[in-house]
Amino acid sequence: METPPPPRAMLDGGPQALWEPQPPAGALQTPERCVWPCLSILEGDSCPQGLFEAISGPPWAGPQQVLGQGSCSDLNHWSGQGVAGWPCTGPCWSRRGRPAALETVLREEAQRGFATLEDPLAALLDMLDSSRGWRGKGPSLEAWVARELKRCLQAQLCPGPARGSPGLKQLQARAVKLLAESPPGLVEPLVSIFQLQDADRSPLLAHVHRLHQEGKFKEAIVLGAKLRLQADLDVEKMCIPLLLQDKADLVERYVDGFPDLQRRLLALMDSWCQPGFDIRVVARRYPQTTLRLERLSPRALGRQVLRLLEQHGLDPDLCPNVVTQQRLAALRYLCYKRLVERSVSRESWAEHVQSLAGQDQWLQEQLLQLLASHDDAALVAQCALDLLLPEERLPASVAAELRQLRIQERTAEAPLEDGKDDYYQLPIPREHLHFLASWEDLARHQEELLQPGQVVGMDLEWRPSFGAGGRPRASLMQVAVEGRVFLLDLPRLSSPAGGQAPQAFFRLVSRLLTDPSITKLGYGLAGDLRSLGASCPALAQAEKQLRGSVDLLQVHRQMRAADRPAPGVDGAAGPRGLSLLVQQVLGKPLDKMQQLSNWDRRPLCEGQLVYAAADAYCLLEVYWALCREPARFHLSGDLARSLRLGRGERVGPGELPPLQKALTSPQQVPAGEDAAPEVPARAFRVVCDSMLQGLARRLRCLGIDVLVLATGEDHRRAAEVARQEGRVILTSGLPYHKLRAQVGAGRCLSVDCSLKARQQATAVIRHFNVRVTHSDIFSRCQACNCHQYLKVSKDVMKQLVWLSGHPEGPSGTGDEAAQIKDERETGSAPEEAPGGCTYEPSCRWLEEEDLQSRVPATLGDGTRLQLSGVPAGVLRRPGLRHFYCCTGCGKVFWEGSHLGRVAENFREVLEGVPGSHEPSRAPSPASSPS
Repeated sequence: METPPPPRAMLDGGPQALWEPQPPAGALQTPERCVWPCLSILEGDSCPQGLFEAISGPPWAGPQQVLGQGSCSDLNHWSGQGVAGWPCTGPCWSRRGRPAALETVLREEAQRGFATLEDPLAALLDMLDSSRGWRGKGPSLEAWVARELKRCLQAQLCPGPARGSPGLKQLQARAVKLLAESPPGLVEPLVSIFQLQDADRSPLLAHVHRLHQEGKFKEAIVLGAKLRLQADLDVEKMCIPLLLQDKADLVERYVDGFPDLQRRLLALMDSWCQPGFDIRVVARRYPQTTLRLERLSPRALGRQVLRLLEQHGLDPDLCPNVVTQQRLAALRYLCYKRLVERSVSRESWAEHVQSLAGQDQWLQEQLLQLLASHDDAALVAQCALDLLLPEERLPASVAAELRQLRIQERTAEAPLEDGKDDYYQLPIPREHLHFLASWEDLARHQEELLQPGQVVGMDLEWRPSFGAGGRPRASLMQVAVEGRVFLLDLPRLSSPAGGQAPQAFFRLVSRLLTDPSITKLGYGLAGDLRSLGASCPALAQAEKQLRGSVDLLQVHRQMRAADRPAPGVDGAAGPRGLSLLVQQVLGKPLDKMQQLSNWDRRPLCEGQLVYAAADAYCLLEVYWALCREPARFHLSGDLARSLRLGRGERVGPGELPPLQKALTSPQQVPAGEDAAPEVPARAFRVVCDSMLQGLARRLRCLGIDVLVLATGEDHRRAAEVARQEGRVILTSGLPYHKLRAQVGAGRCLSVDCSLKARQQATAVIRHFNVRVTHSDIFSRCQACNCHQYLKVSKDVMKQLVWLSGHPEGPSGTGDEAAQIKDERETGSAPEEAPGGCTYEPSCRWLEEEDLQSRVPATLGDGTRLQLSGVPAGVLRRPGLRHFYCCTGCGKVFWEGSHLGRVAENFREVLEGVPGSHEPSRAPSPASSPS
């Protein structure tokens, strides 16, 4: 019998030479003879010479006739059984990158074979028992066969056992034993094929417990979720180690669909947020696990808890510690707004504070401490009077002022009401403010609102919310046109659903947003439209519908990137956001006294109406001023055209709008008489508060010595460190004034938190005139601030990783996508930075005497090397010569492309002309773990 020729699809995918020489007539067709041609085609090479010699019997077989003549046990041969170096695992069996025609051929042959097998499930188990290739990382032939069998069973293309049959129970018992070593790519098919979710739960639970005891926490929780065993497992036991490893996403998926487990998880996380709790006590129960405790600060945990409460629609009372901490943070914010900025009215401040503190004795005590820490006794006494605080609990000076207030009945707020002329004033008459609350109002002013070709300013207001439950519903929408402002009453215009007013409102707003001839101005416009969509479901797609808009927030960021605030503007103590933009462009800031008022109240007071109108109308005046004199504000000379692009104009192919060009190339600040003296990056030393950790990492990346206060550490510590070590203080706002008074002018900077960390770093460098060169990049560890590294050869690193129990990189099996990514990176040489920079750091080689122990790899000072962060693909990468280990925290770095990205991101502040950089002297965390 002659072997038929291979299918055309297979010939198109691989070399025809694979089929030569022709097999003798009557050659036996066996399963393994089918696999090798397919493998060769997947690999893009012919079958290796030693392969045929390693397999007993004739090596030739046509794939059309292979599986049909095999018995149940013939699937054993699919595993390859250790043939002369031929891979049965690796990229060739990945679902990515395989030609569609070849995939079709493989599936057709698999279907024919499975259909003729007496018991395909038993055959699959026989194959897995007889092979070990599938136990490693990455895709494998066995996993592919299991996936195809699962697909065939689901499509009823081959026979399967009846649910609950004795034969199935025996197969389930065998399959459970294989789960212990199964990678994720094999676990899911096994669970589906053998219906393990319906199997006897005792061995399944025992297997999950064994994984957990062996420290395979990720594998245990993933398998428990796939088998739906959550109700029978201890949620705290399963979730705690994953939370300590910063794998909250796995934990969230584990409790998804189990409301009781969600409540228990949130209660656990909330207990970690109580005052005085030390997470290190919990961490000591897992000494062999790489933990990331820096991600478990009460603040970070609190954000996660609040997000989960909203996501699952659970009662905030489940998490009293988080809610209390959130209220305390809100009290601090309100005290800052009232006592420092003096930008909130007495009535609004007292209303919010009373709702937050309530009858909570602990919060009341914290409020008293916040008030007592302020120096202005008269203002504190006024606050105490508004809150009806007991005199005996106040400092003596404040109590004396309070008595005077009561005697003299001086309850007016003169200091805060004076100086109205210092703020931006609405330039239109009061009668040109229109409050629209019905469909008749909308119809009356529709023509003015939808005038083609005009420019409109848009804004929203809502009642401030300091509790859990997400952003509150918008209460007011402002639309300003030249000479008029329209205030739309959203509660009245959006209800009842389906009524005449909501329909008219939806039609008007939709037409306004989608008309490209009307230029819509906003400040953070996308966020306002998301809030509008959340408040009015009919406008849920408002952000996507928007055509012809200009977000002045982006323009403002360009102005701040130039680091040239208008004369007399104190960027730290003065206004921020839109108010700062208005001051820089129009000369006076916005009066924000009504910003935190109750916008749900009806009728709105006169101050609220004027404030809301000014918030929208100022956008028009800022826009007109920028278009008239763009160069005055350090913007593109063709700003007017770039802003008009928001009305639907197009740029040529490959051309950036002028404004966007300017954004990608911020202007340098010229050196002048007032410029600060230049300071080298490695001589510049700063201390940051805990809110600026992203900025700290960027500055360390550039070689700057940065200390960061611990979460919850008193800000006065920053002043002590600054004085003792000659450091500059970088803070995010609230403690700025006190810190500046303690360290003197020029030694404390308030950082704009609305900027991204990279932009913040650029602003700091320019402000203090720091000289950064390419040799400074990565001269410090971004994680711990240490500037000492040890160089380790690749061979030594492989030995250390293997000895530490991580022969192929990170512990566990990991996601298939991550494994494929590692494989894809293998073989690429280290990339060079712009200008041909390579890494030749001035650090010594790691020697035997530097190690206190090899298992685990520990330096002489007790620092443990973080070897679990080294992926397998990096260890196999040809051309990579050595690694660098931080002596401070043990983090491992290696050469890669990160240097080039950093140099590009900070090109405008790096010394020298691009393309002529000096050789680098620093190790690069090019592909280091984050």
